[in-house]
Amino acid sequence: MTTDTLTRADLTEAVFRAVGLSRHESAQMVEDILEEICAALARGETVKLSSFGTFAVRQKSQRVGRNPKTGDEVPIAPRRVLVFRPSHVLRAVINGETPRPETVA
Repeated sequence: MTTDTLTRADLTEAVFRAVGLSRHESAQMVEDILEEICAALARGETVKLSSFGTFAVRQKSQRVGRNPKTGDEVPIAPRRVLVFRPSHVLRAVINGETPRPETVA
């Protein structure tokens, strides 16, 4: 496992190099995209990104869990959870079955 992490700054730099916008405009574009994705998920909508995957919000009902230390039963409250399902294209790239798409950097 690597310690490398893709950050907002990395995304901004990639947009800057690929599109040719100013760094400020590139940063604003990345922020706008991420805000739109967050807002859609908060409204309970599904976000599908072609050749990448699908983000969805699921409702989990209340259930009983156990404290692993004591074994006591503990109620787990109902909640909404975010799930991600990668596309078959992304899975193939991750598993080395197809070549990686061209990167901007």
